[in-house]
Amino acid sequence: MNKLTNGSVLLGSNRKFDVFGFLYKYGTIIVTILAIVYFSVSIEHWFTFGNMTNIFRSVSIVCLIALAMTMSLTVDGFDLSTAATASFAAVIAAKIMIIWQLHPLLAVLLPIAVGCMIGLMNSFLIIKLGISDMLATLSMMFVITGVSITFQQGSAIYNYMPMLEGGVAPGLMSEGFKAIGQKELFEIPIPVFIMLAVAILVHVFLNWTKYGRFLYMTGGNVEAARLSGIPTSKYRTLAYVLSGAIAALAGVVLCARLGSGEVDSAGPYLMDAVAAAYIGFSVLGAGKPNAFGTLLGALLVGILMNGLVMMSFPYYSQNIVKGVVLILGLGLTYYKKKG
Repeated sequence: MNKLTNGSVLLGSNRKFDVFGFLYKYGTIIVTILAIVYFSVSIEHWFTFGNMTNIFRSVSIVCLIALAMTMSLTVDGFDLSTAATASFAAVIAAKIMIIWQLHPLLAVLLPIAVGCMIGLMNSFLIIKLGISDMLATLSMMFVITGVSITFQQGSAIYNYMPMLEGGVAPGLMSEGFKAIGQKELFEIPIPVFIMLAVAILVHVFLNWTKYGRFLYMTGGNVEAARLSGIPTSKYRTLAYVLSGAIAALAGVVLCARLGSGEVDSAGPYLMDAVAAAYIGFSVLGAGKPNAFGTLLGALLVGILMNGLVMMSFPYYSQNIVKGVVLILGLGLTYYKKKG
């Protein structure tokens, strides 16, 4: 067996084993398995049903925000406003029930509609005004955060909260609504079912419908897609609208989980979501944003953080681990593209 200079190994009968190709396809899966084995051996009672469900519960919001980001990545965009959209959706959902005393169904549907509108505004800035996707969505992130703070005078919305004009909030958050984020079904948290359902729907949409294929074609080469007759502006708009809708759904689930609407409650999830979405590029050699890769990326981040916390790893060093994992995932992806 001889080592070749391009990262391959020459096996018997002149068969060449591509080391980087193998790591590109299976590296994330291997790291996830190794992390599970390591924590299972190192930490007593780590690999238990209860802790596994805790991990899935903890990554449900991260994964939903990452799936929202994945939609924008399909058209070679980047939506930095997803976490801010989720936070605003949580505030709206809480205000609908606790302040305005409206039906809980509106607390689900109206925030998602607002998320779609935010996606439309992002696409207008990017497509019509020609602002780069990162700068446009970064600006929108600040705007949404400011609107969210102004919308509720900077305070959280919760049951029996004191009102500025005196007294307490007139309404209550519905127990049925809170069940979305707090209850379990077959001993599995409902947010996990929502996360998996959205991941499956995104996977089917992107891979088994013409709309998903057109999104990928637009992201791969927008000019070639346009010359092929694809209305690229419409599909770029669709990607950002879907990104806003999924991000708002994440905010609704987060509101139900916390039992309150807190300004910037989804902010801490943004960087983990970015890591999950980009780690997913290299899963099974996809080389592109995809729902399964994003889901696995979120689980990998969740497993690492859960294990490190249980090992009393300093919290201020945990971002180093996430950064290294992201660098490895991106390194494999872009090395393969370069090759």
